[in-house]
Amino acid sequence: MDKLWPYLRNLFSKAEESSPSQPLLHQLIERSSAELADYERWKKTLVRRRLIDWLFNQYAIYQALPLDIDEALDFLDTPSSKGFVIHFAQTRYSRRDATFFFDYLKEKVRELGYRTQVSDTRTYNRPNWVETVERHYLKPRPTFQMEEQASGKFNQKFGNITIELEIRDEQVHNLRFRATSYNDHLYEEAEGFGELMKQLMG
Repeated sequence: MDKLWPYLRNLFSKAEESSPSQPLLHQLIERSSAELADYERWKKTLVRRRLIDWLFNQYAIYQALPLDIDEALDFLDTPSSKGFVIHFAQTRYSRRDATFFFDYLKEKVRELGYRTQVSDTRTYNRPNWVETVERHYLKPRPTFQMEEQASGKFNQKFGNITIELEIRDEQVHNLRFRATSYNDHLYEEAEGFGELMKQLMG
């Protein structure tokens, strides 16, 4: 009990001080065996299939008529970063569905010759809510990245990939997927985002 109050005081003090560089809590993501079993069941559901079909169809619409995409989705397209944001708060999908889709995207990226650099959770005390951001950060595997290319440059595949799930007061808010490439003489040009989408949805 003597140690409890100093711990609580410290915790609340951190809550007041939390910032983008100083989260209140920071820990690695570890799924329990029950969660992993539930995830395997989820992968066989129509929910997963519908999410994938919806995302792929919306990307096709975005390429032809970018203003006509679903309001629950945005696409990112800059010279160095490509990606999308699913605004789960505007959909009927549950936090379970969003979390499993977050992990599913990581699994699909790993199948493309990537390794997980870090999977972690950061919690912040915002003025009007408590924000939790779960993140998977993936990079091309070193053996793939160091493959000898005809150009003598590193193959960066689709670039480094960040997948983030933002939760506000225990309610899923959005999921952000971003591929960031290097524009550097040491690297070959990254492969197209359209091809990455095709691989993810296949």
